[in-house]
Formats: sequence, structure tokens, C-alpha cells
Amino acid sequence: MSINFKSALGIHADALTFRAHRAEVLANNIANSDTPNFKARDVDFKQVLESKMTHSPLHLQKTQGGHIDGLVNPDFAADLMYRIPFQPAVDGNTVEVQEEISRFTDNSLRYQASFEFLNGKFSGLKKAIKGE
Repeated sequence: MSINFKSALGIHADALTFRAHRAEVLANNIANSDTPNFKARDVDFKQVLESKMTHSPLHLQKTQGGHIDGLVNPDFAADLMYRIPFQPAVDGNTVEVQEEISRFTDNSLRYQASFEFLNGKFSGLKKAIKGE
């Protein structure tokens, strides 16, 4: 009986990739907190997950065996949304550093939780293969 990693791991591997990308977006927001007219952006995990689980408009068709399924497009540009600030700066910047740091920390904790979950799944699969 063969092991299908996609069914064994579910969407958690894709969630880990998504969390890594979101960390990049949030870090970019923090890095540009003093850039005039910079607009803070973010990705809505729930929206991306729902689109993946339902009709999946972001699903890419595999044309070759080496292609892999992705949770979202590689450049993620279609999934980035502008954040509405509580108080935008006079220079047009919408980054609120404390909010961004809070979101970055939350995302990091969720990334770590997903990673630990996948690590447990792989440990279980390893034991199953060894017959333990």
C-alpha cells in the first residue's frame, strides 16, 4: 500500500507555505513604516483557504508531472489586500508598527504550530513505515 503525502498531511503543508509568505508581507510592512505613501498590505488566510476548499479559482492546472499544487499563486499578488489603518500618517503611510508587530508575532506562533503539527505527522509516518 503506497503512502499519499497529500492525503496524509492535508492542507497543513500549504498552510505552512502561506504563513511563510505572510511573514514576508508583514516584515515588508514593518520595514517600510517610515516610507511616505507606503500602503500596508496583508493576506486573509480565511479567504485563501475558502477559495482553495470550494470552487478554487486560484487552483492551477498541472500540465506536467513535475508541477506542484499551490495554495495560492506563486507571486501572491492577487491575494494581497490593503489594510485600512486606524490612523494613517500625514505623509500617506498606512503602516501602524505596533499592529504589524502584533500580527507578525501571531503569524509566527501559528507558523510554529503548523510546523510542529507537520513534524508530528512525519514522525507518525516514519513509525508506520518502520512498523513500530
